[in-house]
Amino acid sequence: MAALLRLEEALRDSSLEPALLELVRVRASQMNACAYCLAMHTRDARARGEDPVRLDTVAAWRETPFFTERERAALAWCESLTDLAHAGVSAEEYARVEVVFSPGEVAALTFAVVAINSWNRLAVGLGADVTSLDGTQASLTTQTSQASVDGNRTA
Repeated sequence: MAALLRLEEALRDSSLEPALLELVRVRASQMNACAYCLAMHTRDARARGEDPVRLDTVAAWRETPFFTERERAALAWCESLTDLAHAGVSAEEYARVEVVFSPGEVAALTFAVVAINSWNRLAVGLGADVTSLDGTQASLTTQTSQASVDGNRTA
């Protein structure tokens, strides 16, 4: 765990934008179905001022006009590395990243994807409790969610 924390420190010190790093963390956490990390990184992105519409649509980033070319390249790279066993990484994908990131930034971006995938596997594998995360609403339970759905049916 200490090694991952040191990696996160190095990523904070990299030239990659904090908002871009959060988008990558959110996308990988979506792909890995890691509720804990997804809740943490959407919370952190909102706290940094990220637009809620971008967070709502990051899973479908290809279909929206809300992301820069740099962010699109980072999200594509994230998806390729996260789904490495099924899709692999093509030379075209690497070339796309190379166009908008320096060699050092490509390395940092790759390490960011490695880090969030590691955190996702730890959180999912060890059963991290999303309701224990600071800033999550403990009152949002299955019962209150169902009441919300039932209320929407009568409206």
